Amino acid sequence: MKIGPIEINKPLCLAPMEDVTELPFRLICKRLGADIVYTEFTSSEGIIRDIPRIMEKIQIDDEERPVAIQIFGGRPESMAEAAQSIEKLKPDFIDINCGCWVKNHVARNEGAGLLRDLALFEKIVRATVRATQLPVTVKTRLGWDEESIVILDVAKMVENSGARALTLHCRTRAQAHSGFADWTWLEKIKKAVRIPVIGNGDITCPQDAQAMLETGCDGVMIGRGAIANPWIFKQTKHYLQTGEHLPEPSIEEKIRTCIEHLKLNVRYKGEKYGVLTFRKHYVGYLKGLSNISSVRSALMQCTTIGQVVDCLEKYLTSHRVVGSDVNERTESEARANEGNLVL
Repeated sequence: MKIGPIEINKPLCLAPMEDVTELPFRLICKRLGADIVYTEFTSSEGIIRDIPRIMEKIQIDDEERPVAIQIFGGRPESMAEAAQSIEKLKPDFIDINCGCWVKNHVARNEGAGLLRDLALFEKIVRATVRATQLPVTVKTRLGWDEESIVILDVAKMVENSGARALTLHCRTRAQAHSGFADWTWLEKIKKAVRIPVIGNGDITCPQDAQAMLETGCDGVMIGRGAIANPWIFKQTKHYLQTGEHLPEPSIEEKIRTCIEHLKLNVRYKGEKYGVLTFRKHYVGYLKGLSNISSVRSALMQCTTIGQVVDCLEKYLTSHRVVGSDVNERTESEARANEGNLVL
């Protein structure tokens, strides 16, 4: 798959997700095998007004390349100005969000709201493409609802407007995240356009990614499936290459990755805010671990990185001790049984 100078065979992409795909999380996913990562979707109006909290969302790091900055808006002139403004940040490409289903955005003809006004949709893509030297891509949905699926027309329009690739979340706006993604449209779109097509929706395991690629799409974008399992990129690459599954991350690996992610969060946000905003990640990293509820409760009270790391290290140490005791009992029982067999 080629987007401007970027060329990757069947890339695994981290989907842009609000309040999730911040820089620290993108770096973790990159280290665990993501080929392309995207920033949170960011308001073009906020960018052109240089609002600090908005500009923080689109800060990038060379380690995460190739990285795209995703922007949204309902006015072509604002999208063009925002594209020019973020050129100085030097992302590898710009992605236009034309798929967000949230009510307050679609009411302003932003995100999936553009699926009700294809003329405006086209103006926004053309204006953005013309405003920047960076490659521009588009992410959208099948249509507004089941009765108005317009994706084939949209795909051709996006290509003719100069976009370098199309990502399709295979649901309608009316579905939001409910129901099932209809991947059959990916094959139809590949026959209609020459630009790369990336599939998105319902990828939760390596087998899902393989099945989506079998539709003929050029790449796979993983969203919610990566939130509690950033290892999905590493697992999927291994599966696609060998047909075999990697073992689940060990308890130690989960705790070490959690601490690594926390340190990145603190590096980019400062200790107070970094520790506070990291609380949303504990559920994902600690899910399924034994005797973890009291640890999660303690973590929610921590206010410094030292307190968090100490809490997690103590849990890890206690787990090693318990595991060692279990192993010793097992070996002792085995020796006793062996003696009984001799008698």
